[in-house]
Amino acid sequence: MNETQLQRIKQRYNVVGNCDGLNRALEIALKIAPVDLSVLIMGENGVGKEVFPRIIHENSLRKNKKYFAVNCGAIPEGTIDSELFGHEKGAFTGAVERREGYFSVANGGTLFLDEVGELPVQTQARLLRVLETGEYIPVGSSEVKKTDVRIVAATNVNMEKAIAEGKFREDLFYRLNSVSISIPALRERGADAVLLFRKFALEMSEKYQMPPVRLDDAARQVIASYPWPGNVRQLKNIAENISVTSEVREISPEILKMYLPEIHRHDQLVTVDKPQREHSFENEREILYQILFDLRRDVTELKKLVNSGNTPATAPVPEVQTGKGNVTLMQPSATYRRKAERKEEESPILEAEEIKENDTAPHADAHTKTLAESERDMIENSLAVNNLHRKKAAQQLGISERTLYRKIKEYGLE
Repeated sequence: MNETQLQRIKQRYNVVGNCDGLNRALEIALKIAPVDLSVLIMGENGVGKEVFPRIIHENSLRKNKKYFAVNCGAIPEGTIDSELFGHEKGAFTGAVERREGYFSVANGGTLFLDEVGELPVQTQARLLRVLETGEYIPVGSSEVKKTDVRIVAATNVNMEKAIAEGKFREDLFYRLNSVSISIPALRERGADAVLLFRKFALEMSEKYQMPPVRLDDAARQVIASYPWPGNVRQLKNIAENISVTSEVREISPEILKMYLPEIHRHDQLVTVDKPQREHSFENEREILYQILFDLRRDVTELKKLVNSGNTPATAPVPEVQTGKGNVTLMQPSATYRRKAERKEEESPILEAEEIKENDTAPHADAHTKTLAESERDMIENSLAVNNLHRKKAAQQLGISERTLYRKIKEYGLE
């Protein structure tokens, strides 16, 4: 396609810009227009995707037939099937009369499905059947109907990601994507942003009879380099806002930046990295040793109560039914319970796995063997008191379940 034909198309459809990506998209749209294939138009919000379906329709053999544009993302999920395929009277609550869907009304013409990536999965299956066979069934009907509609779809969704997450059918994507057209974002179009600003400013001047705003050379550089997350739609809003509210008609970068939002501004809290201090376990080991010694005394008291056959009146001894008769379980003494609760509330929860054989602590050398024996007895009695419930035993001992499992295996208490 030569330059003259391309400029004629731009003037007809009010397309402004000279970047290679935009020109390539227009060329593809005009080449595939006479060929009756499905087209998928991809691009970010605000890049002007809605212009291309009309270019395709009005340069195709269907140009004298109907053209319908449907925003799939704006139709509720519960009614999208009815909107597209129609429904019979009484098909659902509120269906007081029969209604034709877009596939029936647009028969012979072109149907533009904007935001096709927002379609529910159930509707995607219906759409796939229409693309494959041209057949569909209205909601609440058993009659198969035929339609001859050319589908042009558009989306701003990352289709590969949507397919991987199961949100869009892969077979439908390939059906829609017979021909794809990618519309470049405004930040990729360079000087086109300046041309578009001038266009929107002149339109406001003609419409409201006001002097047009103009950009100086430095402001043009700002416009061309700004990332425009909202693309052409955002640029149009900025141009209209400046045209109405600015007292100065010659726009400088200082004035322009008052209307441009900060790109790097965000509401998230900034995390400041602070140097980490080396953690010492000496105090924790000393505390842990003290806890073990206290628990050893409590276990000794508990053994004396069990061997003497005396139990506190406030702590009834339960019996568990087994295949060999009733087994009486030991219950902790009131003194033990009070001390254990006090340790749990006042002492930090430390895991016994922090103690290693090579670690040294005050007063620990003379009691290495005694500590191991005390620890084994303490675990064994805690399991018995808690009816072999390991989680409760771990909580009572102030250690994690993982540490308790390791100690059970280490001491052969399985």
